[in-house]
Amino acid sequence: MTTASDLLVLDALHVAIAGRTIVSGLDLTVRRGRITALVGESGSGKSISALSTIGLQPAGAEVRGSARLDGEELVGLAPGPLRQVRAHRVGTVFQEPGQSLSPVMKVSAAFRDVLAVREDLRGAARVRERTRELLASVGLPDPDRTAASYPHELSGGEMQRVVIALALSGDPDLLIADEPTTALDVTVQRGILELLRRIVEERAVGVLLITHDMGVVGEIADEVVVLKDGAVVETGSVREVLGNASAPYTRELLTAVPRLAEALEHASAADGAAEEGEPVVRVEGLSVEYRRRGGAHRALDGVGMEIRPGQIHGLVGESGSGKSTWGKALAGLVPVEASTLELGGVDPRTLGRAARRAAYAQVGMVFQNPASSLNPRRTVGWSVAEPLQLEGTTSRADAARRVAAALEQVRLPASYTRRLPHELSGGQRQRVSIARALIRRPSLLVADEPTSALDVTIQAHVIEVLREAIEEARFACVFISHDLAVVGSLADHVTVLRAGRAVEQGTAREVLGSPQHEYTRALLASIPDPERRLSPR
Repeated sequence: MTTASDLLVLDALHVAIAGRTIVSGLDLTVRRGRITALVGESGSGKSISALSTIGLQPAGAEVRGSARLDGEELVGLAPGPLRQVRAHRVGTVFQEPGQSLSPVMKVSAAFRDVLAVREDLRGAARVRERTRELLASVGLPDPDRTAASYPHELSGGEMQRVVIALALSGDPDLLIADEPTTALDVTVQRGILELLRRIVEERAVGVLLITHDMGVVGEIADEVVVLKDGAVVETGSVREVLGNASAPYTRELLTAVPRLAEALEHASAADGAAEEGEPVVRVEGLSVEYRRRGGAHRALDGVGMEIRPGQIHGLVGESGSGKSTWGKALAGLVPVEASTLELGGVDPRTLGRAARRAAYAQVGMVFQNPASSLNPRRTVGWSVAEPLQLEGTTSRADAARRVAAALEQVRLPASYTRRLPHELSGGQRQRVSIARALIRRPSLLVADEPTSALDVTIQAHVIEVLREAIEEARFACVFISHDLAVVGSLADHVTVLRAGRAVEQGTAREVLGSPQHEYTRALLASIPDPERRLSPR
């Protein structure tokens, strides 16, 4: 039964494309001053449900059922009135803020265009003042600087706050937030979640939060709807669903959330492991400086590490801390200064060109986004075999055998060699990237944020695949992440980076269990926890 506080009510919503059912019988309610989370993995139908509600479904999609916004039926509404609904009553925040903002327009220009539509506001002075007011309302400390910036001049967190401010223009009744924190640093993610909660409390708007992460749900949601393959498998209050989940799929989503307590258990077990063999990597006083017109930026400043066979060293920090630069330095991809830089006991800087290239060839790389690191026009088999082709010493038959073995190592069948990247899921593509990095049997693997953009269940599978490969082949690994819980579930040693400097370094048990630096403690406190609000205070 609909109540006065019900803002958005979906009743038996059905979406089909080309005769294939995408969403089947979705029932959902968003109330004023409350956050309803629609949860599920990629492909479950979350985003298309929200888009179909406001008339933004793909061309040719069939939408049936009911979607009422404050009593007004939206399904079947003419395009003109639907545009008015989107312009004045609904604000939308998408997953990737960089794609929501034009790279060639300053933030102020985006507000000028949006305010003209959503608030019928014109005149440079009035627009400038309203822009300043909206940017300040989302916690940006210098609204004038932000307004005068291009998107590439802002951090990921700042861009997401700009997009939220744009969505709040026109004082909408409903805010649709589609994966608003995915791939953000944990501290930035926490700030965005706190902002959304504050907006709900101050403005009494209703929020439809779309996410795959039960940790995020536990932090801010009031009601939860769990979606799998387009159908609802569980619904209820956040306390009911997270505290007493009945559906196996819901329990799977909850189990997959990286937790600090579990990371500490792994760290304690790993702490007693013996250190065997000579160091694969030994670095002391490593610095990297990027020189640009008008100055230079020191990305790394005097850092060091030592990793032995079979060990995993986690590099943790926010965006811009120097994590990826460190990984590139170990692979010889950036110019470095270091008092000691050894790979397998040899300093590559002292070698001739051919020998130096052979030394760095012992380093495998796995990048954050497999969709951009795999050639979309080449098959999986071609991509995995590419390092062997570049080496030029492996026969076609031997290459085929090694490709099949590499895919098997990451739990993919050999039949996948004939597939193209777009025919694979995100997790499968990342496993292909790992297989390619392992094809030459490297002594060191550098994994740069390999799970940050994946669903938590897929993330857990990728981490397990990586752990098994390391245990089997005994190579050293540098695992780069912004999430200490993820790193703690895998790493033996951890370095915490901030602005190019190592602020804390030690065994995973030491860093996670007894952090000494306030920045490390802030990172640990920012890890989303689905049970945090369920515990008695």
